[in-house]
Amino acid sequence: MAQLTATIIAAHGRHYLAQADGKFFQCVTRGKKSDVAVGDVVHVKQTSTDQAVIEAIAERKTLLYRSDQYKSKLLAANVTQLFIVVATEPGFSDDLVSRALVAAEAAGIRVHIILNKTDVIDLLPQARERIALYRKLDYPVHEVSARSAPDETKAVLEPLLEGQSTILIGQSGMGKSSLINLLVPDADIATREISAALDTGKHTTTFTRLYTIKPGTSVIDSPGFQEFGLYHLSEGMLERAFREFAPHLGQCRFYNCHHLNEPGCTVLAAVASGEIAQIRHDLYRQLVHEAAQTVGY
Repeated sequence: MAQLTATIIAAHGRHYLAQADGKFFQCVTRGKKSDVAVGDVVHVKQTSTDQAVIEAIAERKTLLYRSDQYKSKLLAANVTQLFIVVATEPGFSDDLVSRALVAAEAAGIRVHIILNKTDVIDLLPQARERIALYRKLDYPVHEVSARSAPDETKAVLEPLLEGQSTILIGQSGMGKSSLINLLVPDADIATREISAALDTGKHTTTFTRLYTIKPGTSVIDSPGFQEFGLYHLSEGMLERAFREFAPHLGQCRFYNCHHLNEPGCTVLAAVASGEIAQIRHDLYRQLVHEAAQTVGY
């Protein structure tokens, strides 16, 4: 059977769906390895009309993933930007937003923060106040309302998608599905097709999937999640993933400063002066602590 180059467009457990020349192939990996991500370009060997084995993964430009001390969860490969979707209601988690920002910085992926449900006027000032921290760090923030102002929302977001591979992440209830349905024509039909081809047995939202809007422009939808572990990031990677630390790195009294409680630390001085937000340094401290945890046997 033929050797093909394909793109992984959906993943559910160890089952993958690849697309090549407009055709779907149900794919498995050789052995027990499951290190394939949606967005991966793969070399597959066709075993029947609609099935194939993944032989190799092409070199990735980027990889976004989260991890705890036991395992990693690949979110997507070869993405060029991340949309973090938050909303006026229900309340969003600052911890989750900040962790997603750190993961994107470490992976070299641009970030846009999308504040949805701006039609909930009474809660908008509070949401804006919470988002101000990220705006101050030069992360672009876009205010939209997928339900009440769909045309305006499309006008804001569609130019940002052009020529990019964009993954949307957010907690449940932020209106991510409404945004996907707005930005991806026939998203529902495509999802049903993917569900059927993956043979998940039902229309499910628990898998990550890639929609091609046109050649060179794609959108990846991921299931809502409440936790974003970053155990895979070393201390050196972490300090560089907080962009407001950059002017201070290499300026501390000790060349191997951890920026936690050392004397003469310029990062800590910037926290004390209010130049670096306390909430961001607290997260850095927490992430360094998590990264130091090793699995006990």
